[in-house]
Amino acid sequence: MPAEPLQGLKGLQESCRGTGDKMAERRLLVLFGSQTGTAQDTAERIGREAKRRHLRCRVEALDRCDVANLIHEPLVVFVCATTGQGDPPDNMKMFWRFLFRKNLPASSLCQLDYAVLGLGDSSYPKFNFVAKKLHKRLLQLGGNPLLPVALGDDQHDLGPDAVVDPWLVALWDKILALYPLPPGLEIIGLDVRLPPTYTLHYLPEDSPHPDSDLLQPTVPRAAPCELHPFAARMVSNQRVTAQSHFQDVRLIEFDIAGSGITFSAGDVVMIQPQNCPEDVQQFCQLLRLEPHRHFVLEPTEPGTPLPPLLPQPCTIQYLVTHYLDISCVPRRSFFELLASFSTNELEREKLQEFSSAQGQEELFSYCNRPHRTTLEAMWDFPHTTCAIPADYLLDLIPRIRPRAFSIASSMLAHPERMQILVAVVRYKTRLSKPRRGLCSTWLASLNPEQGDVRVPLWVKKGGMKFPADPATPVIMIGPGTGVAPFRAAIQERVAQGRRGNFLFFGCRYKSKDFYCQVEWEELVTKGFLTLFTAFSRDQEEKVYVQHRIQENGRLVWELLSSGNAHVYLAGGHCLSFPEQPKACGKTPRITVPLPGPQTELSVGCQAGKCRWVSLKRVLFAPQIQSFSQTGRKLRN
Repeated sequence: MPAEPLQGLKGLQESCRGTGDKMAERRLLVLFGSQTGTAQDTAERIGREAKRRHLRCRVEALDRCDVANLIHEPLVVFVCATTGQGDPPDNMKMFWRFLFRKNLPASSLCQLDYAVLGLGDSSYPKFNFVAKKLHKRLLQLGGNPLLPVALGDDQHDLGPDAVVDPWLVALWDKILALYPLPPGLEIIGLDVRLPPTYTLHYLPEDSPHPDSDLLQPTVPRAAPCELHPFAARMVSNQRVTAQSHFQDVRLIEFDIAGSGITFSAGDVVMIQPQNCPEDVQQFCQLLRLEPHRHFVLEPTEPGTPLPPLLPQPCTIQYLVTHYLDISCVPRRSFFELLASFSTNELEREKLQEFSSAQGQEELFSYCNRPHRTTLEAMWDFPHTTCAIPADYLLDLIPRIRPRAFSIASSMLAHPERMQILVAVVRYKTRLSKPRRGLCSTWLASLNPEQGDVRVPLWVKKGGMKFPADPATPVIMIGPGTGVAPFRAAIQERVAQGRRGNFLFFGCRYKSKDFYCQVEWEELVTKGFLTLFTAFSRDQEEKVYVQHRIQENGRLVWELLSSGNAHVYLAGGHCLSFPEQPKACGKTPRITVPLPGPQTELSVGCQAGKCRWVSLKRVLFAPQIQSFSQTGRKLRN
């Protein structure tokens, strides 16, 4: 039998209201910092488990929390991811800056009981750095830890849940010892389905509605951001690899006139993608939804904010196209909720297995290893899928997350324009249908020659800063699409009349994937660029950029020792390390000797991705569109 629903909001409120003031104290705040959604998913899991224990619980992003009010919170659980090279996720950066203010009193949080759960990837040098540092800072401010900080590891065979599951058992033991269940109440079992976050109310078909399905170009009141992106007009969408080449790479240009957007070399553009029409149609057919029906959302609990990126009223078509990430790999929580709807015994048993701690290895084999999408998983459970209530769609499927791309042009060279270099993600797994990146496939499908094409975007400051001194040489190592931020830097520096630009570029074939060849050769002719190329497949013995660095070691050493040159590296996943044997427990590296005394250029790699460069005066910046906070490649 499917799980019995708790009788609406009233049932949950009454179960949480309990017996007077003592019950009112039983409240929990769950705060998350999440870049790709994993930490948010775990935080929401904790929120559901708290409600089953009759705790009044609020779950929200750290930057949406009024930090000053933490002194009034009796119990807080922090769930934090670590991104890049030990950085906090975007939605906790304001909180992070506030918490580390030096003028905060040491006893600020002496009334706070807290627990910290970190989610990271042990293949990174700064594994779970944010969680560790947060735990230490809360201790400094007088907080009382309920448990030692937990460090979930994406590299574990069972993923972060190998740490999360036992940690949560211990956490609830601690919390219930401090806040026992009120008399007469028991933990709500998994056979009872919790109310949805929102109730979906269909509007009469003949009622007038604004046309919310069109992304209209608007002049933003402030700088565009995630909640208020700019609808940029796509000017061109040019394939820059040969038609015979296996990889489709696009140079895409946007018109950003009137947007208020400014950017410099090294900055990043965030793009909000959408699902393809075929997938949207299949989804609506599976769930027997009418795409053009209008609805409004109503929170089931007072104080719950509405999803900021959904218009009110909205259509099912818009919801599925622009909001629900039906192409993502479903998480454990998806199967847990899906099982509660199932009326088919065989399907329900399998769904319950996937959502259990014992079934995580099989779930990984079913979902993560072949990169099976949410839509495909729903096809595999047709009897259950058609029974999903529309009210639960936003609880079941996460929202589509924006993708980041290094900006590949300079405003000094192309005023009011922005260009990006996009490799269209397409690869095979054991599934018959090739896997496709959501954002890159959507961008490649757009044709500005057939009409007005708009793409929602905004800009974030990047971590790559180029020297202000015009006399400082710059050595850039950018294989593949890693050359994108360096194209922006070279255009910017050339517009400022700066020479001393040295680019090491690598790809497979000179005739097939030598991006921007004409542009580079013109700059070489004019004396603005010194270019070194490595075409790995144009000869029998493979040649990579590190070979070109070694061949030109004397020049590189002179630039570093005499010219104070800065070195930048991007696109590390395109580097190859053929000489490096696999060393268990050690960081693979390839070392390029330079002619200076005891000098070498070391390029390090972990899990097949470039991580760092070791040399005096070296700056490191990973290709920004390549990595998630768990260290896995984002399928753009």
